[in-house]
Amino acid sequence: MAWSEHVVVQDGVRLVCRDWGGSGQPIVLLHGLAGHAGEWDVLSRSLRSRYRVVAIDQRGHGASERHPRDVSRAAYVADVIAVVDQLALRRPVLVGQSLGGHTAMLTVAAHPGRVRALVLVEAGPGGPNPNGPADIGGWLDSWPTPFPSREAAAAFLGGGPVGAGWAAGLEERQGGWWPRFDRDVMVRSLAENAQRSFWNELGQVACPTLVVLAQSSFIPAQEADEMLRQRPATMAMSIPNTGHDLHLEQPEILHTALSDFLEGLA
Repeated sequence: MAWSEHVVVQDGVRLVCRDWGGSGQPIVLLHGLAGHAGEWDVLSRSLRSRYRVVAIDQRGHGASERHPRDVSRAAYVADVIAVVDQLALRRPVLVGQSLGGHTAMLTVAAHPGRVRALVLVEAGPGGPNPNGPADIGGWLDSWPTPFPSREAAAAFLGGGPVGAGWAAGLEERQGGWWPRFDRDVMVRSLAENAQRSFWNELGQVACPTLVVLAQSSFIPAQEADEMLRQRPATMAMSIPNTGHDLHLEQPEILHTALSDFLEGLA
């Protein structure tokens, strides 16, 4: 196994981390809703030669606590700080995709000075999005679980590296392959994003920031434009021929973009 497992307990919630080791600037990787830490494996292998890399299974996901009582945005943020403190990750760079990017942004806003830099992958302040929880619930309800095999799951979930990345988060039990999360926990995790936007929090981000968007981005063009208007020092790029899960589709290009950004922090 190329990584070691660490367990961090935050307010009674068990969080499991993949510690890829390495030395140098710490990097914490945060997956999106219904995802898992393993989505970052390819990128982590590339980064650990120069950086200390840790990927978190966030609360309600993967090997971490399946049914946390609190799935507020503040709880997700507190988890990141708990991992940073307990693994002694001094001023890490936070890299998050989708809801993981949102969590990273809120962490930086709430804890200025604790984070060296922020990387938002297909993420922004968003909201309000009243239909978001119902849309996600409907999508999860469409999964024909249990899947008969990981291969069948990968095909259903989009095929290629995206489908394989999602399928890698499943577990085998009760006659097939099942998600390692609870559908209702995922829906509740979006409750605050459904009700309001987080532009004020973005305005509180003072550290160097990189925004990486897909060509077929989930982030509306006007939202991306406003992010750069509010914080003109933000570095931004779009990766051609990618969708929302660009970290799975093009991890090598993302590695190059991250490396260039991180080298510029020195």
